[in-house]
Amino acid sequence: MKKTLYSRVFETPRLETAYQPVAERVKHYNEFRIPFTSVEIEEQAGRCMTCGIPFCHNSGCPLGNPIPETNTLVAEGRLREACDLLHAYDNFPEVTGRICPALCECSCVHNIVGEPVSIRQLELEIVERGWVEGWVKPRAAENLTGKRVAVIGSGPAGLAAAQQLTRLGHNVTVYEKSDAPGGIMRYGIPDFKLEKTVLDRRISQLVSEGVKFELNVAVGDDISPQFLRRKYDAVLLAGGAMEPRDIDVSGRELGQIYFAMDYLIASNISVKSTRPDEIPTPPPINAQGKKVVILGGGDTGADCLGVALRQGAAAVTQLEIMPKPPEGSNPATPWPKWQQILRTGTSHKEGGERRWSTATKKFLSEKGRLVGVEVVEVDWKGGKPVEVAGTVSRVRCDLVLLALGFVHPKHDTLLKSLGVELDARGNVKVDNISKMTNIPGIFAAGDMSSGASLIVRAINSGREAATGINNFLSQYTTDK
Repeated sequence: MKKTLYSRVFETPRLETAYQPVAERVKHYNEFRIPFTSVEIEEQAGRCMTCGIPFCHNSGCPLGNPIPETNTLVAEGRLREACDLLHAYDNFPEVTGRICPALCECSCVHNIVGEPVSIRQLELEIVERGWVEGWVKPRAAENLTGKRVAVIGSGPAGLAAAQQLTRLGHNVTVYEKSDAPGGIMRYGIPDFKLEKTVLDRRISQLVSEGVKFELNVAVGDDISPQFLRRKYDAVLLAGGAMEPRDIDVSGRELGQIYFAMDYLIASNISVKSTRPDEIPTPPPINAQGKKVVILGGGDTGADCLGVALRQGAAAVTQLEIMPKPPEGSNPATPWPKWQQILRTGTSHKEGGERRWSTATKKFLSEKGRLVGVEVVEVDWKGGKPVEVAGTVSRVRCDLVLLALGFVHPKHDTLLKSLGVELDARGNVKVDNISKMTNIPGIFAAGDMSSGASLIVRAINSGREAATGINNFLSQYTTDK
């Protein structure tokens, strides 16, 4: 007897995403997720209770994805309609479906007594089916406005804004300092989490819709911001928060200590230059045969761990100054909040050691070369890290990666010459609704205005900036 949608809500267990075995996937940089079958997709979508107050939508997803409506369409086999609905709120669901931490799943009502709906995986399955079936097509504007907009930076915020503005009929040019669009999605995220062919097909859609790309152009160095202000009716700053947080301890000057993003970029460039049947050319920062220490326990640190294992590191230790989060649930962050609990990513399951409540005291060297890190355990009972007496130890290593996050955008020629105001944290200050800076016609979005955050927030910020720019252009007449 066929189950009804109602019965599937309570009787169908959550199906976790399946992956290629560890021993196989660490030998390559390709994605290793195993897709759901068509039957599994409908069954998992049928677990959604289509709540009267959908917390997954209201308090979970920054993009406001209509998750219950989408799941209902999927459960009924109406995937094309689900794909169209998903794209109405998210420019790049194939990216968020891969790397978003799934805030929505924490807010799922199922979490109160069981396990949440597999929202992120279903989102990915929907859009991938859309690409296969040819449902994802360019949507060029029917009428052009004649207005010109420059977008500086081609990360998630910049690309989302560019696509929205182009579809509104504006002439959009994206300036990117690297040799290919995508920003951190292309160069900061390993291929095993986001293969770059995924980006390439979406970039092709943007180009077909009319977005123009100027690559290998660093605004502020190669061309002046003043030139852009004269040429364009509006300018969007979407260059991200790329100033890394450093650590001020003895031995920091040693040559075998690198920022995590420099390491990931070097690896991505190496993998990019290789054909699928070739072994990647060793990057300039290479963990092969080395004992690696990663400072920082977040997603960037986990990405470094996965890359180091694929490069053939002899050992990898990830150190985190914060205490180990509780497993399963945390009374301090009750539903429907984002749960501050222990999360073990796919890279953590591949190898390496994680240590918590551990502070770095200094980097150790012999004959000018890094040989280890001196660490100490810390106690957080008073809300601040206090060294625990008698716990000083050494971790042997010959490569250290600093995955300590980012503090704010780079305060370079671009921002200084434009004269935009910064907030107390060093981010570009904007109006919360329009995303415009203190200078009329100059806008900012994504991490450049919020500080380092999640991709879903960056996409949403880019979409909001596009609305603000469109409203500005509708009211503003230039003499250009």
